[in-house]
Amino acid sequence: MVMDGIDLQKLQTVLGIEWKEPKHLLQAVTHSSFAHENKALNLENNQRLEFLGDAVLELAVSDYLYRRFADYPEGTLTKIRAGIVCEPSLAHVAGSMDLGEYLLMGKGEERSGGRERPSILADAMEAIIGAVYIDQGMEKSFSFIIEKLEDIIEKVISNGGLHTDYKTHLQELVQKKSDNPLNYRIIEEYGPDHSKTFVAGVDYQGELWGSGTGRTKKEAEQAAAKDALGKINGGILKFQAGDENE
Repeated sequence: MVMDGIDLQKLQTVLGIEWKEPKHLLQAVTHSSFAHENKALNLENNQRLEFLGDAVLELAVSDYLYRRFADYPEGTLTKIRAGIVCEPSLAHVAGSMDLGEYLLMGKGEERSGGRERPSILADAMEAIIGAVYIDQGMEKSFSFIIEKLEDIIEKVISNGGLHTDYKTHLQELVQKKSDNPLNYRIIEEYGPDHSKTFVAGVDYQGELWGSGTGRTKKEAEQAAAKDALGKINGGILKFQAGDENE
């Protein structure tokens, strides 16, 4: 579907969603300025979906953090969530997929730089989330949210001092002694879409050095690196400089 020069079919591909009702996506990208300037089209703007998406986003992130950090108190979980569910984070995610290019926007709003304005991008991202929820249901919308915000989640956790970067530590250790690369791979995944568990492995020279589980692929890779470091520090893995056959 092409609307006012906006290729919504391409946006579907970018989002990775096969919409049951494309009208939900159309509403999600319709800024109030466009609906006002084109009243004859009788389009509903995205503000109601934005309202819904805000609530779905907060619930999805709360559910994710609650399950991932079983020992964290409410205050810590609230702090982490606040860093994830905020305008800068949502605007960044929207910008990473060029969401601004797909918005139906009034001419005046567009001339004033609306397609790059963080507040508009963040609102549009919430509207997309609301549309996914309406069109695909809770499970798919939760999966969509965690997938799109995964990098933001890890960054917020890391900046809050709540996360040790085991992958970097392991990489630095290997680089001191060898030019051979580490390889991470997903060994297994299970569970429903909104609450998947991933099992990752880290290989060196074709040998499985460590494995671990996580709610995201990156979390599982961190757990695998931690496992490998524990084996090296415990003497289970013998890693000598210049040994190319470990």
